[in-house]
Amino acid sequence: MSHRSERNDVKSEMLTGLGHDRIIYLGMSYIERGYITSDEYENLYEYLYKPYRKMGGNGSAERIMNEVNRLPIHISKYGAREEHNNEQ
Repeated sequence: MSHRSERNDVKSEMLTGLGHDRIIYLGMSYIERGYITSDEYENLYEYLYKPYRKMGGNGSAERIMNEVNRLPIHISKYGAREEHNNEQ
């Protein structure tokens, strides 16, 4: 195996590990809080979980996402402020 290929494998492993860590950390904080906002869900699912899965990640992060998917979704306060400003 070439040195470059080895380095890419290590980078992929590191990215997968960092994605896993963020999914677990954020997911557990939302679960403990008892809800997730729409913006938080989009960030967690679209920008962390989907790429994590594409890189081959699974296991405990998948279990956390299954729990997050059961949480009530609240409208983001940021989105509510933005809508309010557009009405003025």
